[in-house]
Amino acid sequence: MSPLDTTQSAQQITRILFQGFPGWLEVVFYIVGFSAIGVFLYGCYVQIRKYRRGRPLSIPALGRGAWDMVLAMLTHRTIRRRDTPAGNTHWLIFFGFGLLFLGTSTITLEYDILAPLAGVKFWYGDFYLWFSLVMDIAGVGLIIGLLYMMYRRKWLALPKLDYARPDRSPPDPDYDRSDYRREDWAFLWALVLIALTGFLLEAARLVWLRADPLVWDLRWWSPVGAVIAWLLDGAGVSAQGAGTLRMGLWWFHGLLALALIALIPFTKAKHIFTAMAALAVRDPRPAALLPKADLSAAGIGASAITDFTWKQLLHFDACTKCGRCHEACPANATGFPLSPRDLVLTLRELANDTLSAAALPPREALAAIGTGVNQVRPETLWSCRTCAACVEICPVGIEHVPVIVEMRRALIDMSSMEPTLQKVLQNIQTKGNALGENKRKRPAWTKKLDFQIKDAREEPVDVLWFVGDYASFDPRYQKVSQAFARILHAAGVDFGILYEDEMTAGNDVRRVGEEGLYQHLAEANIETLGGCTFKRIVTTDPHTYNTIRNEYPEFGGRYEIEHASAMIRRMLAEGQIRLKKKLEYRVTYHDPCHLGRLNKGYDPPRESIHMLGAELVEMKRARDNSFCCGAGGGRIWIPDPTDKQKPSENRMREAAQIDGLNVFVVNCPKCMNMFEDARKSTGNEERFQVMELIELVAECMDFDQQRAAAGQAAG
Repeated sequence: MSPLDTTQSAQQITRILFQGFPGWLEVVFYIVGFSAIGVFLYGCYVQIRKYRRGRPLSIPALGRGAWDMVLAMLTHRTIRRRDTPAGNTHWLIFFGFGLLFLGTSTITLEYDILAPLAGVKFWYGDFYLWFSLVMDIAGVGLIIGLLYMMYRRKWLALPKLDYARPDRSPPDPDYDRSDYRREDWAFLWALVLIALTGFLLEAARLVWLRADPLVWDLRWWSPVGAVIAWLLDGAGVSAQGAGTLRMGLWWFHGLLALALIALIPFTKAKHIFTAMAALAVRDPRPAALLPKADLSAAGIGASAITDFTWKQLLHFDACTKCGRCHEACPANATGFPLSPRDLVLTLRELANDTLSAAALPPREALAAIGTGVNQVRPETLWSCRTCAACVEICPVGIEHVPVIVEMRRALIDMSSMEPTLQKVLQNIQTKGNALGENKRKRPAWTKKLDFQIKDAREEPVDVLWFVGDYASFDPRYQKVSQAFARILHAAGVDFGILYEDEMTAGNDVRRVGEEGLYQHLAEANIETLGGCTFKRIVTTDPHTYNTIRNEYPEFGGRYEIEHASAMIRRMLAEGQIRLKKKLEYRVTYHDPCHLGRLNKGYDPPRESIHMLGAELVEMKRARDNSFCCGAGGGRIWIPDPTDKQKPSENRMREAAQIDGLNVFVVNCPKCMNMFEDARKSTGNEERFQVMELIELVAECMDFDQQRAAAGQAAG
């Protein structure tokens, strides 16, 4: 049913944009408007030219990425994660601004295109009235959202919105980032003023035309404007005074909106477009599958800003400085000179300074690594654990880990690394393992078993167990390897190992940036596996699991691979593992980054713990928000400074807050190594144990009692 009285002419129910304007003033507006659009288009050209100066990159499945981007925009799911108030508020801003922009575009479509070219008009009558109501609601939502964002910045004073840099000190010329704070406030105030002046302009028009019943009698279709008009009328503002006010507000509102449009490509506002584009082109596995380097190229990695791909340059611009990666980063949380946000902003500033001009500067001016202004320092790059906490939480899909690894590749190419790291890489090159042990010692842990593990090189097996370095050589984790062997043996699994022919799978070698050595390891292991007959691979090491599962296929090694935790869960559920008793422990579980975040293996370990009878109490940071042990990205091979807290110690203190905790459960050899040390250094050695999930299963199977019974029977 139409809201209009039948005696009213529908076409008269509208708003005349330039009502009361002399013709020359209309011309002035269009000159200013087209100038603003010209500046906007030129700015877009400058940005696109900047991105094109990066390395080329093809994007597979762009259609799927675009659809994911649309869903993320409509639901705001990536922005709501771990900060629901910010997500809901941004939703108000997004949809408020979007509807107002759509409304302005609708008016432009009729007023400047359809009406003059084809005589088509639709902005009147019922459509106009509903349009006015929707625009008022959108404007209110926008203002509420903007005011809350101001409140967050000023009164909540969230640390993640403080742009203090952990990689710089006050004397450094690029330490101060107060310009970003000023830009944030300018952007918020510009939008608030545009919205407020829109309502004031609406109210001034109502008072100016209150003698016209087609305006005044229908004023409540613009409820906010009507309320303000009622206040103006009550304050004694005359129709003439309202007309003068309306003319001033019209120009202020219009010029401010046009200025914002013109400045979008040059300011924070461009994230409106770059964030959407970044979501559309993001990689679903950016940290699990790193890009393959061309070893025949003159240089490997990214030492200059032009060595990054166009997508990475786009990602630098997409950053909204929300600080979620800054907050999630274990290196930053424990005092290391790394903030994923600041690294991205540094590279953004370098790109803007060097790639925006018509001509490129000399190569030395493009250097991205160094100690100069807008350069990333080597100690910043080596602080990263490649745990992907930053990638996981970024609401706009920025892929920090590949950027850091590309820069590490350049450092390795320049032989710029810690001496201890260099020694480890040499060990891997010559001995096939990171611990520098003789290859013949790799299967030494099997000698304490009362059965012989098959040699998968010599006879077929159903399951090939790729053991890994720490599971083979680390004394503490050797006990876990022995327990897993006993579990498989007791369950009747036909399994074998590669004995001394196994080499480190190379996951962390790749992530420290030694791509040449990684490719050698991958090819050598694939060749060894090619000489074996098996159905699937199992490993207790999430790092090994990740690279064999996600990266070996690129080198021709395609296998069915399972992490031990998934295999155990399956065998427990199927009754293949027979438990002699249940546990009465109160435990917490630590998600390894490479099993959890990188490969979404969250549920099998937890389901196994429940089947064992233990009480599982989650830490505050769990599943995709798990806090890295600090070993990843090759950091287990680089000594941590004594004056800084280790990520593993930070995690231990978090676990210690759980009352009555008996066991801190891990599911990774490197996590075991890091947390055993941290338990002692944090004073929790007597409070709880660090145990592998495999050890809990073995305890429930009661192998000690079985061996004792077997001994008595033999006697």
